[in-house]
Amino acid sequence: MNATEFILAGMLSAATPFLLAALGELVVERAGVLNLGVEGLMALGAALAFIVVYHGGGHLLGFVAAGLGSAVLSLAFAVIALGFRANQVATGLAIGILGQGLSALFGKTYESLTVKGLPKLALPWLSEIRIVGGLFVQDIVVWLSLATTLVIWAMFAYSKTGLVVRAVGENPKAAHAIGYPVIAVRFAAVAFGGAMAGFAGAYAAVVYTPLWADGMIAGRGWIAIALVVFGTWLTGRIFLGACLFGAVSLMGLAAQASGMNVPSQLLASLPYLVTIIVLGLISADSRLLKLNGVASLGEPFDR
Repeated sequence: MNATEFILAGMLSAATPFLLAALGELVVERAGVLNLGVEGLMALGAALAFIVVYHGGGHLLGFVAAGLGSAVLSLAFAVIALGFRANQVATGLAIGILGQGLSALFGKTYESLTVKGLPKLALPWLSEIRIVGGLFVQDIVVWLSLATTLVIWAMFAYSKTGLVVRAVGENPKAAHAIGYPVIAVRFAAVAFGGAMAGFAGAYAAVVYTPLWADGMIAGRGWIAIALVVFGTWLTGRIFLGACLFGAVSLMGLAAQASGMNVPSQLLASLPYLVTIIVLGLISADSRLLKLNGVASLGEPFDR
């Protein structure tokens, strides 16, 4: 397997933690809420999933535990930021730090332990194509994440639910005036975003790299938040951005395997460098941000 085949084969798996967390944050931000605690939510989900799977609970139960645990923690953010109208940036950072602390606490006795991952499922015929065939050999969570991407895209494009979420995010006072429960919609969006972050952390801990190490999320939550801006709040662009960061995260391994004399620290920093560069380029185009941005993002709503 050459470097190109290696990157293509692993790109979707590497992109899945970014994609799941970013899709959840997309729904949260579309509802007008800015939750910066994604990193901690992912870390908590990773710890809970690993503990459940390690003790024989199975991957499905591990993902359920991760989703529920991170959703509950995200609801704590919602109570403070939406119920008491506290500053969303400060509250999100505090919840993120709490989630990382809880993950370190729960996972302390599991350091360096491993669990069994999930088998790969190949699509007939497509998986046999030269060079790109590896794209069609993925585990079940990758396939479900692709389906989730389509569902969220369709929700915002065609459904009344997506319209309500967007209305609440764009103009909560007008949405409240015509009878939409703004606070309830935002609570539901935050809980969904928390659950998705938990699933992302679970995938990282029990499927992608099925071992536990403190700090294993390693900034993926921050990149997921950046992906929402990178994709200008559009589902398709967020998917492409997640694939880009997944491929970039594998380039370091491909470079090391090919014998390139490049410091490993530089290779490990590639996803973060790409994040900074891409966000800088997007921020320079204010028209694009205004066209797709959420008008009331981060603003408290008082009935």
